[in-house]
Amino acid sequence: MSTARAARRPWTDLRFLIGLALIALAVAGVWFVVGAARQTAPALQAVHTIVPGRPLTSADVRVVDVALGTVGAGYLTPATLEPGLIAARTITEGELVPTSAVAGADAGRTTVVVVQSTARIPSAVTTGSVVELWSAAPRTDAKGFAEPRVLVPEATVSTIEQDDGPLAAKGSSIELVVPRAQVGDVLAAIAAGAALSVVPTGAHS
Repeated sequence: MSTARAARRPWTDLRFLIGLALIALAVAGVWFVVGAARQTAPALQAVHTIVPGRPLTSADVRVVDVALGTVGAGYLTPATLEPGLIAARTITEGELVPTSAVAGADAGRTTVVVVQSTARIPSAVTTGSVVELWSAAPRTDAKGFAEPRVLVPEATVSTIEQDDGPLAAKGSSIELVVPRAQVGDVLAAIAAGAALSVVPTGAHS
């Protein structure tokens, strides 16, 4: 009997066959993962910072090839870039555009206003910065301004019109994305001749 066991061929052993099958499956799995990683698909990447409320067009993005798994995670592609889309949040330069960062124009809850800053705009304030808009109303006796207060607690900088002289960034126009509900307050402050200034919050939209 012992001689019969010794003479048994190894490939007739069930455990041997199961082992071979497991090895084959492991190798196939590795090749599948490697093959999937090599597959790419087109996605859209922001060519510059896009602030909330801005329409998203082909001029704002470029097509890049990325891993297929990344695209499947919910990023905008050339096929899904439709007319009428706007940025729902700040999309930074070089960022792949997530579908969650865009919305239809009818969903926009912000708008853009232009204000004249009466104070020097801090160098830390750039496109996409989140700032507070402060307002100081003129005194009724025409002697200066009242105590400043926060007019808009959170606005996003769209563009800054810089001056070139020694007073650069003082008296500059700044375009802000503000909630629609606060547009009336901003326009009223501008009409009343209030002194307006922006203060960075250190946050990112």
